[in-house]
Amino acid sequence: MTAGSRRLRRWAAALLVPAAALAWLGTTGAGHQVAATAPAMTGQALEGRLGEAALRRTLAELDARLERLPGDPEARLLRAMVLFKLGRLPEARAELDELVAAAPGFGLAHVVRGDLLLAGVEAVSDVGAGIRVLGLGDPGDAERRLEALRAEARARLQAYLARNATERVPLQLLQLDPATGPALLVDKLHNRLYVFESTGPDAPPRLVRDVYVSIGKLIGDKQKRGDLRTPEGVYRVTTWIPDEKLPDRYGLGAFPVNYPNLLDRRRGKTGYGIWLHGTEKRYYSRPPRDSEGCVVLANSDLAALRRWVTPGRTPVIIASSLDWVPVEQWRAARAEVLAALEAWRRDWESLDVERYLSHYDADFWSGTGDLAAWAARKRRIARQKTFQKVALSELSLFAYPRPVDGRRVVVAWFRQDYTSNNYRSRTRKRLYLARGGDGPWRILYEGR
Repeated sequence: MTAGSRRLRRWAAALLVPAAALAWLGTTGAGHQVAATAPAMTGQALEGRLGEAALRRTLAELDARLERLPGDPEARLLRAMVLFKLGRLPEARAELDELVAAAPGFGLAHVVRGDLLLAGVEAVSDVGAGIRVLGLGDPGDAERRLEALRAEARARLQAYLARNATERVPLQLLQLDPATGPALLVDKLHNRLYVFESTGPDAPPRLVRDVYVSIGKLIGDKQKRGDLRTPEGVYRVTTWIPDEKLPDRYGLGAFPVNYPNLLDRRRGKTGYGIWLHGTEKRYYSRPPRDSEGCVVLANSDLAALRRWVTPGRTPVIIASSLDWVPVEQWRAARAEVLAALEAWRRDWESLDVERYLSHYDADFWSGTGDLAAWAARKRRIARQKTFQKVALSELSLFAYPRPVDGRRVVVAWFRQDYTSNNYRSRTRKRLYLARGGDGPWRILYEGR
């Protein structure tokens, strides 16, 4: 082992600390608290990912990622970290030299590069030592900025190692129909946005891209205007706003989402202006918790994201953390919801209006009122029917990331074709279904 490699051992321990010890408190440059979070992996699992053989596999994975995404700054940064961990310091430094030249606003890349350069002359005990020794600026402010960059380094590396350690499916994405197009999933705990696309209505969706994001300054689900939290739920991109119509703080542009959605408003949530947007053009990225509630991407990642987003259609699921489950568990959960929808459709066709109404929750609401108003209308209409045919197609199912008032919730988007003796319609429909404990799925909302 070279002297430089020995000097880097303490630096590696600071950055690649076992996940069981990755709960920490700190502040960002804005002075807000960064609360302790649960680890992405167990310490044992992460240590397994940091063995030499595992690191070589990770390096191969990063090389493959760079073949797909030439010049990807995050992949190059992670590659440099893995190279130095393997003792290949000249290659790590060369990678970082090229990276900071290509992405001069990438603050974390500059910090890591400074640490590797300092390691050539003295021991490096923590991330950012190479910057601190310069003695520039107010010490307190510099330390706050460095703590934010350390948090970003850990978030990026932990998320990447955790993702590559498993081949599972997010339970929140129960079904993604090709007609819906790609879906965006945001994991707040791991500061990650994932892009999934359909591989067919009966198959698990496929991950096609994932990127680092910054989220709201405070932990938790958004409840009210100005609480500095990122909401959690199932949303839809509404439009695209280009940079020429926005202040510089939004970077390349913004994709607003429909927060507060129907369920949010029903539960009394307030606020507005939750966007997926870019970063100030003089910076490459922001610290993990540095927005007022929006999801913030590097401008290059936002530019790449545009190919997968269709305003008015693309779903956005924001979760405190995603539930990655084996495909068999995903299929079982999906089958339960599909069975409930099929029973509702079949009982609607049967003209047995009471059996049909049994699928609706006591707390049901729609644009025409509550369950009592809905039931009265359906009983009146049923008296005029001699037959009904109901067909559902282009069905996508999105599970809410956490229980809502103690119950699991799934949102169904689909096209409905209805034919009866005196009426015919084709419409897009949305259902919210809720389930408490082991009880049946019930319809909580029905509308467009």
